[in-house]
Amino acid sequence: MATITEERILEALRRVRDPEKGRDLVSLGMIGGLTIKDGNVGFSIEVAAERGAAAEPLRKAAEQAVFALDGVTSVTAVLTAHSAGGGAGAGRAPAANAPAGDAAASAAAPKRSGADRIGSIVAVASGKGGVGKSTTAANLALALMAEGARTGLLDADIYGPSMPRMMGVRGKPTTADGKVLDPMNGHGVKLMSMGFLVDEETPMIWRGPMVMSALQQLLQDVDWGPLDVLVVDMPPGTGDAQLTLAQTAKLAGAVIVSTPQDIALLDARKGLNMFRKVDVPVLGIVENMSYFQCPHCGERSDIFSHGGARREAERLGVPFLGEIPLDIAIRETSDGGRPIVAAEPDGPHAAAYREIAMQVLDRLDAGAEGPKPAPKIVIR
Repeated sequence: MATITEERILEALRRVRDPEKGRDLVSLGMIGGLTIKDGNVGFSIEVAAERGAAAEPLRKAAEQAVFALDGVTSVTAVLTAHSAGGGAGAGRAPAANAPAGDAAASAAAPKRSGADRIGSIVAVASGKGGVGKSTTAANLALALMAEGARTGLLDADIYGPSMPRMMGVRGKPTTADGKVLDPMNGHGVKLMSMGFLVDEETPMIWRGPMVMSALQQLLQDVDWGPLDVLVVDMPPGTGDAQLTLAQTAKLAGAVIVSTPQDIALLDARKGLNMFRKVDVPVLGIVENMSYFQCPHCGERSDIFSHGGARREAERLGVPFLGEIPLDIAIRETSDGGRPIVAAEPDGPHAAAYREIAMQVLDRLDAGAEGPKPAPKIVIR
């Protein structure tokens, strides 16, 4: 039985033409979220929203073309309501008035990614929600900038984007050419989030391929410019979104955030092991909500226990980056759109985040061997 590869699938899809545009789906950049598991194939077809059900014959033709390949046992193609560009399988379509020679050159040329000038991409992750991962990511990005690094922050939580509110940024991103977005700016940090593109109260009811395509576009179709570090606020868990970013973002490392109690550490361990399986270095573990110190009497309470993340780091053989207390000032400044590192740069909490940032920079420098290829994820 022939091996099913991405190249074979894309070759089959090159034989499927979009009747509205007169070109094949791959050269138009309409294919995204391609997955292969045993003989089962899935992908998305990006079409303009107004086409709706009229694109259903195109979807069926694409499924049939791939199903005809030797070794394919099932095919699932879904229509996604995006512009017909920026898919994962090919470059963008050229402008409608481009000469034929330019069109051929554009189709053959590799797509330039907005992430090409980023030195290191660092994921801030957790195995579960509610541990303060986004607060940690925002303050880490600001602390890296305070240490002199040109820093960006990507909010990769498609279902629950929080960075626009947390960084106090409103409005919509602009674009010079209609293809690549200019990032927003929050306290000197370049910022992008799905929250800038949809209303804050609009639920994102999307299937996996749509989420994967959106993540790729937020990373690659944004003019990040030259950056030393891009901090990625990962969604909680170990699902499609995490695997997509690990595979496409060429992560230089991951920072794991956990609270001290056993149940949070169990989930943090899963997140850490996921990065290890896809060959992404774990830069260390942060213990968030490590303790509470009463601002009135000074008494310290270990509400969620204490020291569990440090012990877990020692057990797993990864660095322990530091402790961040449970403090009302951290919560209030984040809710107010001015995280503690920006609001109180000379305070003790900002100092704790800057110490974590310095350790992250040291570990990035120690592991700097040039960009590594994205890991190939094999699902067995």
